[in-house]
Amino acid sequence: MTPPNSSHTNCGGGATSSGSSSSGKMRAPWSPSTSSVIYTPGEVKGLAPVRDAAVLRARQQPDLRDVFLCHAWDDRRGAATELCDLLEAEGVSVWLSEKDIALGLPFMREIDRGLARSRTGLVLVTPALLTRLKRGGVSDKELSELLARDLLLPVIHETTYSELRDVSPLLASRNGLDTAEDSMAVVAIKIAELVAVEDDQLAAN
Repeated sequence: MTPPNSSHTNCGGGATSSGSSSSGKMRAPWSPSTSSVIYTPGEVKGLAPVRDAAVLRARQQPDLRDVFLCHAWDDRRGAATELCDLLEAEGVSVWLSEKDIALGLPFMREIDRGLARSRTGLVLVTPALLTRLKRGGVSDKELSELLARDLLLPVIHETTYSELRDVSPLLASRNGLDTAEDSMAVVAIKIAELVAVEDDQLAAN
């Protein structure tokens, strides 16, 4: 976990509007037939590259964690834990610094290992994370790795896309999910559907 006075945040990212103004909600192509969760057309289009990257990584390295959860230090006992718990309740395997970095281990080295061992990177974008961004508290190495491979999925929580864009246009260039549009529980279900990979998909060429 990142010490409170550290210049690092577990990771950072952003999102453009995920299509909340679009009409005609639908089930995503990757959703199971039993799913009752609906998406906007913008969400489906914006999340598709992350889905494709997750499936590809699952074929190449089936033992990876489903997601790497990036968050600000101040969110570690609140929103980050809530999201992690909801994801795990949906069967998602989560890499989280508070659980996966033992005391005494080199923080950034373990972050590198966590990124390498995860299919998708989530970033919880909150007012606390925006504050860290303003102070330069984001690891460029982590962010570059996730952005380069369409692995970054922002979750906007208690802030807005426009506020994120004012702080970091680069992070705001990624589509994601917003708890102002869906509850945190529904966001967790959407992420679970996005990263779930079936055996026949793993076997595909």
